[in-house]
Amino acid sequence: MTQIPMARTRPIIGVGLILLAMTILPFLDVVAKTLGQQGMPVIQIVWARMAFGAAMTLPFVLRLGGAAALWPDRPAYHSLRAALLILATFFFFFALKFLPIADALAIFFVQPLVVTALSPLVLGEHVGPRRWAAVAVGFLGTLIIIRPGMVEVNPGTLLALAAGTCLALYFLMTRRIAGQTHAVITTFHTSLIGTAITSVAVVFVWHPPSLPQWGLLVLIGLIATVGHFLIVRAYDHAEASLLAPLAYTEIVMATLAGWWFFGDFPDGYTFLGVAILIACAIYISVRERGRKATIAPEAA
Repeated sequence: MTQIPMARTRPIIGVGLILLAMTILPFLDVVAKTLGQQGMPVIQIVWARMAFGAAMTLPFVLRLGGAAALWPDRPAYHSLRAALLILATFFFFFALKFLPIADALAIFFVQPLVVTALSPLVLGEHVGPRRWAAVAVGFLGTLIIIRPGMVEVNPGTLLALAAGTCLALYFLMTRRIAGQTHAVITTFHTSLIGTAITSVAVVFVWHPPSLPQWGLLVLIGLIATVGHFLIVRAYDHAEASLLAPLAYTEIVMATLAGWWFFGDFPDGYTFLGVAILIACAIYISVRERGRKATIAPEAA
């Protein structure tokens, strides 16, 4: 049996950290939706998320690797990752103009299914018939949330789907370089390059923020930085297969936040679709843990 690394002998801490992160991150969407309702361009909100995120992680990067760690060794690869994250963030924040936070997040969570479906092509991983069946059932859950043909397709639905797909591609690219660089440094590189890319576009639509809006823009960077730092620390204490399904708890806080701040509440179909998605994610996670724990794993 493979020995568990010392950093991963306290899974309860990892679970606590991931749950704390999922409690915090929906407020990022609350702030973004608020700024969007105030007329701020979405690309400017994305720029703030990248710029202030880079600024807040800079001290940690300097402490970990010094000045040599400020620039990635594969700039083209990291630039493509950053572009995918920018698109995912842009599409999702734009979707919030049309959808309640919980609904947008429910559709956005199609990304674990996309990761599973594309991993054979991108990573060369084997996906067996049972996991393919889980992906198909999860897609059915997504259709229940969207209900094409039953209700008019909301533009936010397509934007949330696009956001989830872009983030799935971002995760796949991130998985290919996992373990090569400290996670905080990789996150900084993504934010730094993302800042450079969005700065080119934001100058054409810049909306002079008021003092309270500047505060909200800084808050976006703070929430994103703290939330993702907690996720990184969670994975230091627990396995990915244990933590991944817990990401769906974000929908609980997103539902409460959307109801409290905007008076939005998902309908029964959305809850049913989310329940199916969560069940599929848990199944895929359990199958993955079982596959890794078996010396001669059967097809997942």
